[in-house]
Order: sequence, then C-alpha cells, then structure tokens
Amino acid sequence: IRVDGSVLLIGRKGQTLDALEYLINKIVHRDAEDKKRIVVDTENYRLRREDSLVKLARRLGEKAKRAGRPVTISPMSAHDRRIVHLALQDDKSLRTWSTGTGLYRKVVISPEKKSS
Repeated sequence: IRVDGSVLLIGRKGQTLDALEYLINKIVHRDAEDKKRIVVDTENYRLRREDSLVKLARRLGEKAKRAGRPVTISPMSAHDRRIVHLALQDDKSLRTWSTGTGLYRKVVISPEKKSS
C-alpha cells in the first residue's frame, strides 16, 4: 500500500498493519474456496521488521552465551516469535522456547547446557 503517513498505517510494532491484513483476509475469503493469504505491507515494513528481529535475536543470543544464563525478550506476536526461533535454530549452542500466555507470550533464549 502506498500512502502518505504510512507510520499511521503500520501502527505500533505493525499492529495496525496486522489488523488490516486480518480483516482483508476475512472479507476476501468469506465465501472463497481457494484461500490464498493476502499480505498487506507498506514501505517494506515487513522485511525491515524481520531484519530487525533477526538482528535482535542474534544479539541477545550472544548476550545469553556471554552471561551463561537465559535472556527473555518482551512479549511479541506469534509471527515475531517464530522469526526469533528460526533466526537461532541453527545455533547449536543456544535453545529457544516461548513462555507465558496470550498477548504476554515471550521468547526465552538460553545457552545450551553442557553435557558432563
């Protein structure tokens, strides 16, 4: 979507954009057999957000390794949590999991326990 004032369309952490995308998909797929997902974006927000989350995950992963203890990220959407988990899945020295319920689910990044 091209619009002046895209920051209003994006909203806090993409919440307005997510809500708009959800509504559009509900309306379009109401009677449709083929339910291809419609993605709503403006100014490459989704790609920039993903890059930002991957960098955050890697930075906090390094912090967890240095400190030798888990690091917890603030609550985030299921989509954002998935990006964090995927960003660190190949690092065998770390493990991640989600904790909490509903809107308050967080990602925990922890150094893998060393076997004795």
